[in-house]
Amino acid sequence: MLRRPKILAALAAVALPAALVGVSLGGPPAEASQPAAASADGMSAFSAAAAKYGVPEPVLLAVSYAESRWDDHGGTPSTTGGYGPMHLTALGASEVADLSGKQKVATAESLQTLKKASELTGLDQSALRTDTTANINGGAAVLASYQKALGLPVGANTSAADWYGAIASYAEAGDKAGAAGFADDVYSIMAKGAARTTNTGRQIVMPALAVKPDKAQLSKLSLPAGVQPSKSDVECPPSLGCEWLPAPYSEFGTTGDYGNHDLANRPKTGKIDYIVIHDTEGTWQGVLNLVQDPTYVSWQYTMRSSDGHVWQHVKANDVAWHAGNWYVNMHSIGIEHEGFAPQGATWFTESMYRNSAKLVRYLAAKNNIPLDRAHIIGHDQVPGTVPSTVAGMHWDPGPYWDWEHYMDLLGAPIWGKSVLPVKAGSVVTIKPGFEGNVQVVSNCDAPATPCTPQATNFVYLRQSPDDNAPLVKDVGLHPNGSDGTTDVSDMGSRAAAGSQYVVAERQGDWVAVWYLGAKGWFKSPKSAPDAFAKPGLVVKPKAGKLSVPVYGRAYPEQSAYPAGIPYQTVTPLQYTIAAGQAYPVGDLNIETDYYRAVTFDGQPPTDHVQVQGKDRYYQIWFGHRMAYVRAADVDVRPAI
Repeated sequence: MLRRPKILAALAAVALPAALVGVSLGGPPAEASQPAAASADGMSAFSAAAAKYGVPEPVLLAVSYAESRWDDHGGTPSTTGGYGPMHLTALGASEVADLSGKQKVATAESLQTLKKASELTGLDQSALRTDTTANINGGAAVLASYQKALGLPVGANTSAADWYGAIASYAEAGDKAGAAGFADDVYSIMAKGAARTTNTGRQIVMPALAVKPDKAQLSKLSLPAGVQPSKSDVECPPSLGCEWLPAPYSEFGTTGDYGNHDLANRPKTGKIDYIVIHDTEGTWQGVLNLVQDPTYVSWQYTMRSSDGHVWQHVKANDVAWHAGNWYVNMHSIGIEHEGFAPQGATWFTESMYRNSAKLVRYLAAKNNIPLDRAHIIGHDQVPGTVPSTVAGMHWDPGPYWDWEHYMDLLGAPIWGKSVLPVKAGSVVTIKPGFEGNVQVVSNCDAPATPCTPQATNFVYLRQSPDDNAPLVKDVGLHPNGSDGTTDVSDMGSRAAAGSQYVVAERQGDWVAVWYLGAKGWFKSPKSAPDAFAKPGLVVKPKAGKLSVPVYGRAYPEQSAYPAGIPYQTVTPLQYTIAAGQAYPVGDLNIETDYYRAVTFDGQPPTDHVQVQGKDRYYQIWFGHRMAYVRAADVDVRPAI
């Protein structure tokens, strides 16, 4: 039985509840700066606390890095009530549940390490919340107490390998799987080493130290075993302990409707090219309820903010309804991360970043997906399908998702050096840094109100090389021709970390790139650049063409459709590429296809089948979002 056309269902432009606007539903880690040496202020607190409470300094540093990357978050708590670089927790599980369901902590005991630290050190809880040195002392005392409780030796000179059980305890996980996952992360950080400047300007270096931890200590923890993933249930690295919570594939109503995803046989019915990073714009329990509703949309995975716990809902070979663009749905896996894009770092925890990166590395390897920003994309990079859907496309995970750190965790750092001069014709990669890149953003909490300053992942593009010039126009978002805005949801004037552009012009410290068919200017002084050049391929309109169209999907030509399958019109977006302009290639090898899936029973040869075309397309970097161009319209050339 036929269901309603997908463009009217949840696949193209979904009308969502207000609480879910964002859902369409090695060497040291690379950082914005690698200090040559640690400052005394940065390292002395860790050294002193390690000596005072008998914790090996590498253990203390690695635990803090896993919890917060040594940041103190300005004395404000995380979503689970954790404070400071040691993430000392102050809320009980019942209290957290009372906070409008903001987080439900997966543990039988209250999260009260702040109180425990106060009792162990004699320091006031207020100081432990707000004073970095006090917080580090508190964390060291708690770690030492866990070591003692396990009957294990304490001392700054003890082997870091003998602290596995205490580190696992520090995770405050609800089961051994979660505790072991945290401990394994800590030892991985220890083995790689780390160096960065914290949000308070402290320079900290942790030299690499590879040790073989005593994992047998995990048996000493009084915790249940936790989820033991089955190959028949979840597609996930075993270390993540993912759970299978299936999205329903079922009929409902009397009109042939069904939900909430489509059965397929990928890659045979369309290869998987993208992993789409979303945030939920809702708390995890509400989101888990929604994905089990057959009348709602779907996605493959959900990740919890507090500990990075993962649920899988849809198999990778099936097509979930998450991107708002059926072509991208056909070729992608969607991962929802608990959080609210306007709040950013409050929800995007280190545990979630790390577990998300583990999952993405696993999925990318399994599906041959390149680990780059043309294929590991935000929902905000997904293009509109036709002109009328462009303005309604979603913008999660938003300006506060740390793409630079995330790509570091994936083992695919964003390019941050120039092997070629940044000049007209160069392909440049945007890398503005994150911690020190605090851009003006508005309307996070109320209209016409500046957002609370925090690190951002982008640079603004202006209409001329002037700090006071208006932001570039996006005719898709602002059809009336008005200038771009600083609204948190207005992505139309932003160049995000990892995105690529072709330089149109350079004037001193200012660089202009081709962006949405026009020049967009940003400041990138040679002494502190935000853009870095390297070789690459670009597309240009073929000789004799004054302009060429761009598309939001790569659908087949009309002659490719067999009888019984309606032609899906190939409609250009409202943007064009003019002669003389150039845009970087994201992928030359995408499929020109359409996966026909409009009935529940899905009977071939007219349903649950892939229509393949011969008219080739290329994926390009175009504005903030990606786009597609017909190969017949453009030439592919090496950048200058």
